[in-house]
Amino acid sequence: MKYGIRYFLILALGLFIGAGVSLQYPALAERNENLKPLPLQELRSFTEIFGKIKTDYVEDVADDKLIEDAIHGMLGGLDPHSAYLDPESFREIRIGTEGKFGGLGIEVTMENGFVKVVAPIDDTPAAAAGLRTGDVIIRIDETPVKGLSLNDAVKKMRGEPGTDVKLSIVREGESAPFGVSITRAIIKITSVKSRLLENNYGYVRITQFQANSADALRKSLRGLNEENKGPLKGLVLDLRNNPGGVLNAAVGVSDVFLTDGKIVYTKGRVEDSELNFSATPADLLEGAPIVVLVNGGSASASEIVAGALQDQKRAIIMGTKTFGKGSVQTILPMNNGAALKITTARYYTPGGRSIQATGIVPDVIVEDLQVAKGAGKAQRIREADLAGHLDSDNDNDNGETAEKATTSAAVDYQLQEALNLLKGVNIVRDREAA
Repeated sequence: MKYGIRYFLILALGLFIGAGVSLQYPALAERNENLKPLPLQELRSFTEIFGKIKTDYVEDVADDKLIEDAIHGMLGGLDPHSAYLDPESFREIRIGTEGKFGGLGIEVTMENGFVKVVAPIDDTPAAAAGLRTGDVIIRIDETPVKGLSLNDAVKKMRGEPGTDVKLSIVREGESAPFGVSITRAIIKITSVKSRLLENNYGYVRITQFQANSADALRKSLRGLNEENKGPLKGLVLDLRNNPGGVLNAAVGVSDVFLTDGKIVYTKGRVEDSELNFSATPADLLEGAPIVVLVNGGSASASEIVAGALQDQKRAIIMGTKTFGKGSVQTILPMNNGAALKITTARYYTPGGRSIQATGIVPDVIVEDLQVAKGAGKAQRIREADLAGHLDSDNDNDNGETAEKATTSAAVDYQLQEALNLLKGVNIVRDREAA
């Protein structure tokens, strides 16, 4: 495939340590008709500064480094998700769509010069080491993070599988930074996991939206029906701490439960950024009730699914307010093997809501059991907390805070409440049918 004539639509938040996820999309034609005249005076200033650095800086600096640093600064000033991807980072973005990559298994973003954890990925070294959403990484081995770009920080956390990296962490509620040693590994992400909670009620967790997630979901639902020896009477779809992924996967997962109507649409400045996705006939649950669990670690593609099922009144959304990452990034390959990742659109739920910086507010707010007991709150970051984030074009914002949740029915208060709600919905349905 010649990446030079194609670009990729991204709905993943931040950078994965080892990979990102993408969707191949039609070529973006060059547009000259809307371009304004070049800012000649500003370009002269840039050239003058470039020359002064070349002649007066204490050390000689290569031209290509100066120009690349200028590109990083220009993109970094736009929003937290626009970036310059060097050839190595661009290769890893493409590899990441296969769901297998090297690293720690953590998604991060840059905030105020430090690396913040958006979400550890299930069943990875980062999750096993106990990293949490909202953790701030201030040192990688012996290197301070302050002053590094996000790409540079991510590269330092990567390495050969089996080698260790020590992260210095600042965590809300802890009186001092502490160190965490994590062994790097080849990360193989299982996108969809499922099990029966009890007779007639199933549980599906999607950890990350990959190209095959919708097919894996269909397979899981068929397996649950077989294990149940009959159709399910209800399903809990767990999207907590799911940072997003491929747009087509979010559309496909939503379509598994919808029979018609819009799923999501995008709007931007150029025509090619405007997309519409609609459901096709077929609901694998045949109308059985669904509860979707979300929290502050649910972002991007997760919010597309939650928003579509909420607006279509196909599911009850439960948990706490989502992250609020509702912008679309396009990856434009460059001739030198690098790529430009730039925000090109916002996406909207079927009802016309922009999620950018506002998130999805659940129908039923349910905090984690630890919060109810006063055991301490995990500090979450959201899109609205990121420096330079895009504003929502909604008129107002509302919602609740989000807390960390687990996925074991024995200790998971939110999951138990979701199961109880499914049973209650079925009781009401049975009485209405009687």
